[in-house]
Amino acid sequence: MALWRIRMRVVERPGRLATVAGAFGRLRCNILALHIAPTGSSAITPAGCDALDEFVIEAPRDLGLDVLAAALGEAGGQDVVIVPARVKDLTDPGVQALVLAQRVSDDPDRLPEAMAELLRVSDVEWRRPGDTVDEGAELNTTMVISVNPDRALLVRRPELAFTPTEAARAAALTAAATHARYSTG
Repeated sequence: MALWRIRMRVVERPGRLATVAGAFGRLRCNILALHIAPTGSSAITPAGCDALDEFVIEAPRDLGLDVLAAALGEAGGQDVVIVPARVKDLTDPGVQALVLAQRVSDDPDRLPEAMAELLRVSDVEWRRPGDTVDEGAELNTTMVISVNPDRALLVRRPELAFTPTEAARAAALTAAATHARYSTG
């Protein structure tokens, strides 16, 4: 079996999730985790789609990703993105954020490491505000997180766009680190 993380836009209607679950079932896929993020921001989704569904599934190794994407499209998914998943992707995002906030409040210098774990990226770089970022990057695949007036973190995930929820979690984690740094004597 293989683990996959799947993100797609959907129009939220009664029965839509059941249709998507049925598509997974017909392909012998097991849904291990599900996160539904309401959207509403035209910067992230076009009109008509009001949720971003993210699944972690276990799928047969011989299942072609094109077959999986087509089945999800037929079930109502739009802009389906499929990337490899890891077991740690099954961690509840809220619990993970709390654990990481505690870590950076204990040691604010661990913010880049914690940010990489939170956002599931391999590379987090310190930057100065105003430094150029990837001009040719896909929409929402690069995020600059202001840490203080002189420093920012640059995170990239070209294979999967960041969501507004992830941006909010990143800002909250940064706030925990900066509060810890500047509230100690």
